[in-house]
Amino acid sequence: MRIPRFPEPGATGSVTIRTTPEDAYRVISDPPVMVRFAEEAHRARWLGGAGNAAVGARFRGYNRNGLRRWVTTCRVTDADPSRRFAYEVAASPLRIPISRWQYDIEPTAEGCTVTETNWLRVPQWFVPIAIAITGVSDRIGTNDAHITTTLQRLKTHLEP
Repeated sequence: MRIPRFPEPGATGSVTIRTTPEDAYRVISDPPVMVRFAEEAHRARWLGGAGNAAVGARFRGYNRNGLRRWVTTCRVTDADPSRRFAYEVAASPLRIPISRWQYDIEPTAEGCTVTETNWLRVPQWFVPIAIAITGVSDRIGTNDAHITTTLQRLKTHLEP
């Protein structure tokens, strides 16, 4: 399986939402809230006393696919209110780089457009292990489908 490398994203999607960029950012930048709209992530909690999005803040992600479970540690890389929230993901406890997730928010006449982008960063040698842990052999296709689902759920949540 070929893994795209920076700067080429593996998966991306956009949705226009009838809400303010501020309201969209407030939800997107709060992982414990955002997991309600995700497919694999089912729980998140801030680490090290962090309670909100700030560059360098970390959070733990708890993920599942059927009976499979795995944990990740994420570090916020971008926290630009109403514009961008992004974080890098590492497999816990080994700190193996896995991916980067980024949410860009652009104002529109009717609200804002949210674009979710994922880059895979997993080392080639770790791919078979990741497949065994997650049960997902097509990570790019799966992330692309999950982005569509997440953004539609976010839209439903935020629109009046």
